[in-house]
Amino acid sequence: MPIVDVHTHIYPPTYVDLLRSRKTAPYIRTFPDAPDSPRLIILPGEDDPSTPSTSRGRPIGPEYFDMAQKIAFMDQHKIDTSVISLANPWLDFLSAEEAGEVARRINGDVEKICAAYPGRLYAFGTLPLSADMETIVGEVKRLGGMKYMRGVIIGTSGLGKGLDDEALDPVYAALEESGQLIFLHPHYGLPASVYGPRASEYGHVLPLALGFPLETTIAVARMLLSGVWDRFKKLNVLLAHSGGTLPFLAGRIESCIQHDGYLKKLGKTKNRRHVWDILKTNIYLDAVIYSEVGLKAAVDASGADRLLFAGTDHPFFPPLEEAKEWHSVSTNYSAISKAFEGDGDLARGVLGGNAVRILRLGE
Repeated sequence: MPIVDVHTHIYPPTYVDLLRSRKTAPYIRTFPDAPDSPRLIILPGEDDPSTPSTSRGRPIGPEYFDMAQKIAFMDQHKIDTSVISLANPWLDFLSAEEAGEVARRINGDVEKICAAYPGRLYAFGTLPLSADMETIVGEVKRLGGMKYMRGVIIGTSGLGKGLDDEALDPVYAALEESGQLIFLHPHYGLPASVYGPRASEYGHVLPLALGFPLETTIAVARMLLSGVWDRFKKLNVLLAHSGGTLPFLAGRIESCIQHDGYLKKLGKTKNRRHVWDILKTNIYLDAVIYSEVGLKAAVDASGADRLLFAGTDHPFFPPLEEAKEWHSVSTNYSAISKAFEGDGDLARGVLGGNAVRILRLGE
């Protein structure tokens, strides 16, 4: 059974050139005190020159856009196939006038990259969510006809008002009709104030370890409360980072809905799909959780047949010391081994079989 990585990113040269041409976040820049270390600044405030250079955005090198390095990374870690996707902030920052053309160009570039490595690469496309609805839906339909595309990656902001925004319904309808999966990935985290006045002393740990998972959980809860899956019963969503905290908090979310007087008054506590049904029918979870405890929660929530290995998050989380093996990858391999110890079939499914079946790899 092949090993398939469904959570691995690429910044194609077209996108890198776009970021280098900009002067405000998101953009790529260097700082006078670290002229040899270009940084990817994706959120406002990450380029504050008063903070240590290692806390300003992320270092960006060839591993972000050189596909030869991606393939070498895959070979080194025994990954047979990767489903690549543009990483945050995608195209959310573009004007309505330019978003459609940029999306078409970048998706075309990614399709060509996959074609250069047949059988090894597939992709999730990027939508021009700041464009008009006709352009967005048009790109959904175009992606559905491309050989190597297997869905789309989007953030939690949607058109700017979140994924519970009913203005997104035509996009959901087009994705459902074409059978394309949404790969939902966080970007904005939580307001910096929630981490306290000393947050800058802790590097990126709080926003990445806590902010990203909670952002995902809140976005999915809003989709649930607004009835997205009641309207689109076949809409499938792959949640990054094992669904954030959703597997652990699903029961609490469900209980709070059942006991909310306001929702009951509006008639929203009856004739609705429950979170447990959606978790086992419409939601897939990746395995970027780095522990067997988290993996077991994901399995209990959605089922082992809906869990997809995504142990790299490449090119993010590289080793900080000189090392060939990435700890972020070996940690997830170890977690899968421990979580499914004694059940090789389930382990093989998580490592690749589920992805082959769900994403129709090899067709």
